[in-house]
Amino acid sequence: MAKSLLVTGAAGFIGANFVHYWAAAHPDDTIVAYDALTYAGNRANLDPLSGNARFSFVHADICDYDRVLNTLREHDTDTIVHFAAESHVDRSITGPDAFIETNVVGTHCLLKAAREVWLAGDGMDHRFHHVSTDEVYGSLAPDDPGFFEEQKYEPNSPYSASKAASDHLVRAYHHTYGLQVTTSNCSNNYGPYHFPEKLIPLCITNILRGLPLPVYGDGSNIRDWLYVEDHCRGIEKVLEGGRLGETYNIGGNNEWNNLAIVELLCDQLDARFSDEPGLSARYPDAPQAGGTSARDLITFVEDRAGHDWRYAIDAGKISGELDYSPHETFETGIARTLDWFLDNEDWWRPLLNRT
Repeated sequence: MAKSLLVTGAAGFIGANFVHYWAAAHPDDTIVAYDALTYAGNRANLDPLSGNARFSFVHADICDYDRVLNTLREHDTDTIVHFAAESHVDRSITGPDAFIETNVVGTHCLLKAAREVWLAGDGMDHRFHHVSTDEVYGSLAPDDPGFFEEQKYEPNSPYSASKAASDHLVRAYHHTYGLQVTTSNCSNNYGPYHFPEKLIPLCITNILRGLPLPVYGDGSNIRDWLYVEDHCRGIEKVLEGGRLGETYNIGGNNEWNNLAIVELLCDQLDARFSDEPGLSARYPDAPQAGGTSARDLITFVEDRAGHDWRYAIDAGKISGELDYSPHETFETGIARTLDWFLDNEDWWRPLLNRT
């Protein structure tokens, strides 16, 4: 049976990738993309779907309760996939208010509206899927096992604290009101449409412009990396087979420290310039165009406040219950990501003044 989805944060990085993935995999479903188009929301991310009759876009804030309510009713929505969030840790340290407003108050507005529409009268079959982060669990020591679903929450930044609060609200609406919810907590994503303030796209675009590659501290902080399309596949698995009220951790089984990531991107782009001479003409400011290595751009900077040392995901639950595993290795995912950024300069250049 065809679904009617409301995807919040649909013009952002992961939301846009999910919309593209879902539209291709489920062509009979209706998708309403809902986004406030703040600095990291880019309407152009959804342009490839502009001719799709089953796709529509709503420019609105999730904190606008009446707009959310009317949108759910107008489109007979039976599924919400909630990506909308302020997500950059550095910004949460310098300006936490926006994170509380969007991530906590905004999530509550969605839950209230969903309850009003879906549970009124005899109710209707529905799903509220909440997309969260591994950062709610805090930080891991070198030999600690990966984060698992029953792990105690220990958020260390205003960003992760706001996401933890939203996770608890979703859980409460299930246990108190019977809202049919699922939650997923993912590791660091990368891939197409990644806003260039985050590590991987920042390094790619800075290398191509010959700008410094800032690495916090000594670069030893470790993250688990997940190709964004694999994240979309994981959410699909949860929507189709996940148990109501449950949380599923989605990870890439792929831990790298930050310095190694930066060095890998430098080496991969050095190789691309060597194999494709035309890149030097397209990107004359890149160090490779002048005969040097991108590694010369690496610059160590003062560590940020409250910088969690290591994140890692134990994805055993989603693997065992829902037969999920990533399709991309890190090598294939990085290659696809580099291809996309090299082929889409007209997408990322206009965003640089927003970072």
